[in-house]
Amino acid sequence: MKEGPDIARIGALIGDPARANILSALLSGKALTATELATEAGITGQTASSHLKKLMEGGLLAQAKQGRHRYFTLAGPEVSTVLEAIMGLAARKGHLRTRTGPRDPAMRAARVCYDHLAGDMAVRIYDSLQMRDMLAASSDKGGLALTEKGVTFISEIGIDLGALNASRRPMCRACLDWSERRNHLAGSLGAALLSHFQDQRWLRREENSRVVHISSRGEVAMKELFPL
Repeated sequence: MKEGPDIARIGALIGDPARANILSALLSGKALTATELATEAGITGQTASSHLKKLMEGGLLAQAKQGRHRYFTLAGPEVSTVLEAIMGLAARKGHLRTRTGPRDPAMRAARVCYDHLAGDMAVRIYDSLQMRDMLAASSDKGGLALTEKGVTFISEIGIDLGALNASRRPMCRACLDWSERRNHLAGSLGAALLSHFQDQRWLRREENSRVVHISSRGEVAMKELFPL
């Protein structure tokens, strides 16, 4: 390709195994130090610094300093979208890593995808909203928008749609779920729903992990809110 976006550069950045591990570790939405990312990637600190520099230069990572420490995060939700989409493609084509231990089923059940919920329950939420005509296709809001029915429902839950509308970020966006191989809800609404579920104590994040544990009370409440 002689003109247009250089997808080869992005592909090369993500395609390195160590850098892929670094990016995957940051899908939790947490800021991590270079030392923590080196451990996640199974590489030395010096090698990690080299990879982090390349990811920063490529626009895939952002950096913040606090005291003597430097923390790294994904550069934005669009990076997490690409990573989840690639994971979904890899899963569909059979390019899977060996499954080990009990945490993988937990990852498939419920996990954080950058700043919104992914996994079985997240796909249920997306399907429920669509089946009840609360989501509609849109050309200017990330591909999806709330219908009038959806606006009423989300407002009744207790989510401030005015604040979400004021954001420059798309409110509703479909994000391919790599484990379910179907869509879950991303965008500012996806992030707001995750925060709401946490405020209600329906779920909790597992420490140092993307895994989310849904309580029995939370599962009942969420299934009542999002029936199929």
